[in-house]
Amino acid sequence: MMQIPIHQLPHGIGLELPSYATPHAAGMDLRAAIPEAETWSLAPGQRRLVPTGLVMAIPEGFEGQVRPRSGLALRHGVTVLNAPGTIDSDYRGEVAVVLVNLGEAIFELRRGERVAQLLIAPVAACEWRAETTRAALGETHRGAGGYGSTGKS
Repeated sequence: MMQIPIHQLPHGIGLELPSYATPHAAGMDLRAAIPEAETWSLAPGQRRLVPTGLVMAIPEGFEGQVRPRSGLALRHGVTVLNAPGTIDSDYRGEVAVVLVNLGEAIFELRRGERVAQLLIAPVAACEWRAETTRAALGETHRGAGGYGSTGKS
């Protein structure tokens, strides 16, 4: 089990740290660190940066992936706008989530609500090796077939 240093900012104190909802869950829930006395409304089509109150030190060679929660997407049309968002291993600022309401009704958000999932994933570093011809890249069955080229089924 990888251990990742994490710090709760003053406005995040009292909220649960990211955690797995079930033993085999891939993602940990991130919670909204908005003031206790406030309810934030997200109108249809509106986007908002939601603080988590967390700063973390993801190890080199890994990234944090911020992904939508399926229940929010299905029930309310609320999702993570830049999904998956990336938290780089050298980032030491507050983790925040860009939520967007693609639903038809106003979505109300309160302190401590689960707003996204966080996955920790390995990242492969690479370098480019320039080739002088396209043929040097090799042939595949798909070739240059792009958008829709593999069919519907």
